[in-house]
Amino acid sequence: MLIRSIQPRVPLALPTLVGLLALSLSLACSPSGPLEPRPAEAQGEFDLTWDTIFREALGPTSVAVSSDGAWLAVGGQGRFRVQPASVAGEAGTTSAWTQGTQPRFSPDGRSITWVHDGTLRVAELVKSTGAPSEIADEWIVASGLEGMRSPRWSPDGGRIAVYASQGGAQSVWVVELAPDRSAREPRRLTEEAAEADDLRFAPQWSPDGRWIAYVSNEADWWHDDVWIVEVSTGRRHRVSSTLMASSSPIWSPATGDGRARLVVMGTSKDGYWYQDLADLFRLDLDLSGAVPRVVREAPLEMQVFATDYIMRFDPVISDDGATVYFPYHERGAFDLWAVPIEGGVATRVTQRGGAWASFDGGGGVLAFVRDAATEGRDVWAVAASGGPARRATVLAPTIAGTQQPLEVAFRSFDGLYIQGFLYLPPRLRDLPPDAAPSACPALVQVHGGGTNSFYQGTNGVEQVLAARGFPVLAINYRGGSGFGREFQDLAVEDWLNDQSKDPGAAADWIRRQPWSNGRVGIYGGSYGGMQSMSAITRTPDAFDAAVPMRGIYSEALTLPGADRLGKIFAVTGHGGFPEERPDTYAKTETLARMDRITAPVLIMHGERDVRAPFENFRLAVERLEDLGKEFEAKTYDEGHAFRDPDNLVDMYSRLEDFFAKHLGRCSS
Repeated sequence: MLIRSIQPRVPLALPTLVGLLALSLSLACSPSGPLEPRPAEAQGEFDLTWDTIFREALGPTSVAVSSDGAWLAVGGQGRFRVQPASVAGEAGTTSAWTQGTQPRFSPDGRSITWVHDGTLRVAELVKSTGAPSEIADEWIVASGLEGMRSPRWSPDGGRIAVYASQGGAQSVWVVELAPDRSAREPRRLTEEAAEADDLRFAPQWSPDGRWIAYVSNEADWWHDDVWIVEVSTGRRHRVSSTLMASSSPIWSPATGDGRARLVVMGTSKDGYWYQDLADLFRLDLDLSGAVPRVVREAPLEMQVFATDYIMRFDPVISDDGATVYFPYHERGAFDLWAVPIEGGVATRVTQRGGAWASFDGGGGVLAFVRDAATEGRDVWAVAASGGPARRATVLAPTIAGTQQPLEVAFRSFDGLYIQGFLYLPPRLRDLPPDAAPSACPALVQVHGGGTNSFYQGTNGVEQVLAARGFPVLAINYRGGSGFGREFQDLAVEDWLNDQSKDPGAAADWIRRQPWSNGRVGIYGGSYGGMQSMSAITRTPDAFDAAVPMRGIYSEALTLPGADRLGKIFAVTGHGGFPEERPDTYAKTETLARMDRITAPVLIMHGERDVRAPFENFRLAVERLEDLGKEFEAKTYDEGHAFRDPDNLVDMYSRLEDFFAKHLGRCSS
């Protein structure tokens, strides 16, 4: 549906703030590519286009490491393949692609399990050093379980635990492996551990196979606690009460004395529900008695935070139980860090930077999926004993025309310096020092997630826009991660207020550059959509066009269609509910400030969005019409994270055309 309107209607009466929960976004949605693009068999070379970044397979997205550190399962685009885990600088030979996702090696490394087409599958591996690893004798071990995901082997290799949404909620199930390879009926271990659409965590077996650790909101709808369930009896015990888990809880190796340790990323319940910068909590348990006893529940003392990256990463514990490995990102760049499990000084293991999509480890090998500005997405591996990180796959294609952006800083309204990444069109990058620069319109990109960051990955959207003649300044506005907790705290209970003035300062900096023609646009998705709409009300003179996508424009009015994670993020971000903190919610009420808008707007949204409920689009369109503002609108049959490449190509093509129409393009 495309709506175009510049005519005023009867003024919209904004509803009063009543006892509704607010919602915003806790998860950033990368603008750099879809979740399900068209598969490509191997690396190649492509031009920098919307079709390339949204339709082509641009490298793997996940990696799993065998327990002996010898093998990797590399996944992406609904497929995976197995290869040696070389850390010697040569990419290992790989087998043919197998259909399926979420592969995990058995404890002995001889088999692999994965999920495909609603079934849980197992296959033996035929392996020989230096030769391809083949998947043989594939068979289905479980089927008919709705939403089956995240399989994990028991230590003896005889059972597999999974999460499934059978019955309308996430629960932990166990599948016994039959000697005759027949499919066994899965057994439910937990009841309604989490919401059906909460796909963040995986079940984790204890070293002795007696317990499974998992994350659940069973005790309190607002809390993500760590629980353990006894596999033989189904008895459940909550073992954390002070933290909000943001990773799966990982067991340390067994000690043999009835004591156990779990390590989990999370934030304190009595603080802000941050994303990207999390504490590492250690839970010490006494499992020797009839009822588990929590001996210790506290964060590890160290000088940096772990990076859970929108609750995508889990920590890895060394085989001897002495060291915890975790990703940490600083100024948008990821690296691997390590800290003693007792706490202390954390130290950096890798020096590669870039952005990460997956992380795993085992047998003294640590592997991660990484990309950077001019480097495509591939698996890298490093030995836990030290040494350089080496590329372990060569699957990413070459995309002609990608550039390393200039990292800059600019002063905002209050004197703080804000980090930005400047992508320049070829005509400006290649300009001789004594040549007269082109006069170009420019764009400010505001990232999603709010407390997340703009990461130093390939960032295909910004690369394409720069290649098409738009300088783009992607900024890490206040409240985001990677600059310390104090910087992240600047937006606590102050959403879309001072942080929405940082984009205006970026526009002012752009206009002072010799290549600027004085016209600046702004765009972003998710929380970036919120920022885009808010910025043209906070600093209306700074922008000449705006494209907010998938945003929330009234925190207090859109609860009916909201999901759980968004509610938690908004309520903690505002310090309470709307009726408790009306002044705080009033600051983030962009709908009420739309009378200040002077720039033309292109607003786009998914009709099935439950993170930024579609009601936001409807309310914003009505308000823009009532005020007689110039705008265009487009909706798609999508949820919050767009998955159809056709829709992504259409959305960003519209964005480009809209900016060209209202800002022009570079002049010679």
